[in-house]
Amino acid sequence: MRTFTMIKTAIAAAVIALGAVSPASAASSASDKPTVVLVHGAFAESASWNGVITRLQAQGYPVVAAANPLRGVRFDADYVASIVEHTRGPVILVGHSYGGAVISNAVQDNSNVKALVYVAAFAPDKGENAAELSGRYPGGTLGPTLAAPVTLKDGNKDLYIQQDKFAQQFAADVAAPEAALMAASQRPITEHALHEASGDPAWKHLPSWFIYGSADKNIPEAALKFMAERAGSKKTVTIQDASHVVMTSNPEKVAALIIEAAEQSAH
Repeated sequence: MRTFTMIKTAIAAAVIALGAVSPASAASSASDKPTVVLVHGAFAESASWNGVITRLQAQGYPVVAAANPLRGVRFDADYVASIVEHTRGPVILVGHSYGGAVISNAVQDNSNVKALVYVAAFAPDKGENAAELSGRYPGGTLGPTLAAPVTLKDGNKDLYIQQDKFAQQFAADVAAPEAALMAASQRPITEHALHEASGDPAWKHLPSWFIYGSADKNIPEAALKFMAERAGSKKTVTIQDASHVVMTSNPEKVAALIIEAAEQSAH
């Protein structure tokens, strides 16, 4: 518990520092476009958004790719909420995979969040968790590809995908050299995070957009479709034969949907 508190304190300090020198704050003050805050999910990291970032920046959008701690829904949501709080102007929150659960809980009292975009992402209702939602429908094959859990000092466990199974499970439509880099640089998620219940979700009072691949092996397409319909998605894009990392394999389509959400939420 002491270690967890120390980590949370350190992250809070980093966010305060970010607020003082935030590129997003500086950029958004000079632009009438909202800042796009991208939140990666389990087994990924911020670079997974690079193709999307390039396209958003080319259109003049300020972007922050948050380093999601992947420690727990509430913990991670508080971290992202702090980034939003220290960002001037309107914000579009975008979550991939488990990052969808994070953005669903990260709006809190931040009235500057105008829209949510779910990229092959969980959109849990209150009390639901990622593990249960992914197993509610057939088709998910993540379990057998996980490596032996790494036990932490606090008794929690970090989860990774075996590197030799990563491409087929996670990024089947990504070029082999890039998929190998993603496997080596993957960020672990705690077992606790995947089983922690969501709070009241922001998609109940904010407009949302969804995009995902039909060949997703982490979250079955049926589960993604169910969550999009339940959230009242303004627009749902299904990319045929795309893997779980649609933002990496199809960055132009993901960026286009984010821009559409930004433009529509500005009216």
